[in-house]
Amino acid sequence: MRNIIVQKFGGTSVADTEKIKNVARAVIREKNLGNDVVVVVSAMGHTTDLLVKMAKEISDTPSAREMDMLLSTGEGVSIALLAMALQAQGCDAVSMNAIQAGIMTENLHSKARIIDIKTENIFKHLDEGKVVVIAGFQGVTDELEITTLGRGGSDTSAVALAGALNAKRCDIYTDVEGVYTTDPRIVPYASRLEQISYEEMLELARVGANVLHPRAVETAAKYHMPVRVRSTFKLENLGTLMLGVNQMEIQRPVTGVASDLSQLRIVVCDVQDNPGTAAILFDGLAKENISVDMIIQSYARKAMNTNDIAFTIDKADLDRTMKILEKVKENLHYSNVFVDDKIAKISIVGAGMIDKPGIAAKMFRTLADLDINIKMISTSEIKISCLVEQSSANDAVTALHRVFGLDCDTKAVVKGDLPPSV
Repeated sequence: MRNIIVQKFGGTSVADTEKIKNVARAVIREKNLGNDVVVVVSAMGHTTDLLVKMAKEISDTPSAREMDMLLSTGEGVSIALLAMALQAQGCDAVSMNAIQAGIMTENLHSKARIIDIKTENIFKHLDEGKVVVIAGFQGVTDELEITTLGRGGSDTSAVALAGALNAKRCDIYTDVEGVYTTDPRIVPYASRLEQISYEEMLELARVGANVLHPRAVETAAKYHMPVRVRSTFKLENLGTLMLGVNQMEIQRPVTGVASDLSQLRIVVCDVQDNPGTAAILFDGLAKENISVDMIIQSYARKAMNTNDIAFTIDKADLDRTMKILEKVKENLHYSNVFVDDKIAKISIVGAGMIDKPGIAAKMFRTLADLDINIKMISTSEIKISCLVEQSSANDAVTALHRVFGLDCDTKAVVKGDLPPSV
């Protein structure tokens, strides 16, 4: 049976030529273990940010098609340099862009989804004993239009390739040593998790943990693909292994705590309490690809036949959301719109909370003891999220991490070596 390992290296791992040489050594190390290796890389360092800046200097509203053409060039540089580095160290390698690798996507610029991967060309090079270096973040349509996959696109590329190639495992190399119980910059006593389930990682990714994008986790779950999150700079550390929940023994009800400061709350006041009112509002948002997270509809005021609808969105979507609200005002007949951008979403996640009563009460009591007011609540089988004042976020995370027994005995990291996120 063929053993294929897919390795993905992010922008910080290939930020300069010395780091690219270091990545080449990590790839060769895996190859020498007897595995076929496919490598997916991001653009170097802050290349994407620089390209976006240049585009904005040319035009305030560059077309989505040309932005995809521009941004896809960043990965082209990385794959060629890494292939050269591998060859220079005596390892036969070939670089491939999305067209050559057969990464087919839907016809949607900037946020395309992978619909198929034609693997024949990849297997041809693997059969020749080569390491195949593939550009992440990009794809191509049936009409040969270049697309990009949006935030977290290289992670998604890597996991999708691993699934299509029936790989043994997908290793996501980054500048952190794995997935932590919370952000060690907030809680120094956070600890690295040895294992985490797809379900838990997906919820953590959705509520603020930035190690993996939700789309990458969803893809891993779809293919039942083991994914290891590990450090490019500490190869001896195996990091965190992501598996199906049925492959794990649940040790504790709560696995991690996360905070998300990227959202804001919108309250639409005195909306008509009629069937279809909420549909008008959220249909309008959906047509503009604006994702809504938490939603609360207040108790109807019968005398006025109105209620209030509150919901949260990403801060980046505020301008478009306000335009949509203006468009539907005639149908909703609302009196006012309030925007609260000083909020934080605090979440606890754990597959073990499904059959453990009292988890929500414990969370709410902990926040109450800190005199932290809860503005909104959202739950799933393995997640509880509360919206609180942004100024209270760190205190809430620290207290919840402690009360659910996630603090380790010694500091997980030393000052100056803190991961940038959970």
